Amino acid sequence: MMVEEKKQEFQHVPIMFEDVIEGLKIRPDGIYCDGTLGGGGHSSGIAEKLGADGRLIGIDQDIEAIAAATKRLSAYPQVTIVKDNYRNMKAVLETLGIRQVEGILLDLGVSSWQLDSAERGFSYRNDAPLDMRMDQSGSLTAKDIVNGYEEKELIRILRTYGEEPFAGRIASAIVRARDNSPIETTTELSEIVKAAIPAAKRREGGHPAKRTFQAIRIEVNGELMVLSEALGDLIGLLSPGGRLLIITFHSLEDRIVKQAFKEAENPCICPPNFPVCTCGKKPLGRMVTRKPIEPSEEEKEKNPRAKSAKLRIFEKT
Repeated sequence: MMVEEKKQEFQHVPIMFEDVIEGLKIRPDGIYCDGTLGGGGHSSGIAEKLGADGRLIGIDQDIEAIAAATKRLSAYPQVTIVKDNYRNMKAVLETLGIRQVEGILLDLGVSSWQLDSAERGFSYRNDAPLDMRMDQSGSLTAKDIVNGYEEKELIRILRTYGEEPFAGRIASAIVRARDNSPIETTTELSEIVKAAIPAAKRREGGHPAKRTFQAIRIEVNGELMVLSEALGDLIGLLSPGGRLLIITFHSLEDRIVKQAFKEAENPCICPPNFPVCTCGKKPLGRMVTRKPIEPSEEEKEKNPRAKSAKLRIFEKT
């Protein structure tokens, strides 16, 4: 039986807060966009540095995050909050009459509050219905995937999005279990995954269901597809000298960001032996961070969820 928990206030500890604020190089009269607003932790730091002529646009697809951020940022008239996905940032800004911005921030992944809110179904640590939707108006849920995807599709997402070495065993176990009755809860799924992994391996690398839950969450929300599709627009929205900051939490996200930044810095597609560039593609800017910025040991100790975080910065020319 699922334990009904009291609804908690939206809380999210902003990762690498000082690094983000410093990295944005905030101008008091500048326009900035937080594409993953959450509870407004990073945005509150941005808003504090804006003058009367500055502006901050906060975007999030989670209605509970929107409500919390609206309350937290109510003292800042420079802030406009929009419910949407950051993939639509260009259209959101055009609606507001904004063509370029001085800075954009994305803090990817699931928030601490979403993980800790049992009823959202993101965590293997709480017994709850399988959901995992960041946008609760979306139709696809974790339950749909677990009970509806063919075995080969389950294997694909577990391998691709979870980098799960036992993807085949887990997918097979899920199919066998759902043949008896639908898999309804996070606990049911967690136990199926745990039983499918060899006992000697369960004690390695954290909770045995961690990679499976990550993979299903990414599939539910189309996270990697959204990131890949949005990066070109985000760089294009920057004014000269403007910066795009992205915090990632696993290697797949970081790889996508790193590659996009490298291509924007050096988009030339001419063969290496060509003496002169003939493709006409010009650099869009530079990678400020050759290696990603990582949280301090002190921050990792205080906030275990920061351990895998990486911050990369790109500056438009």
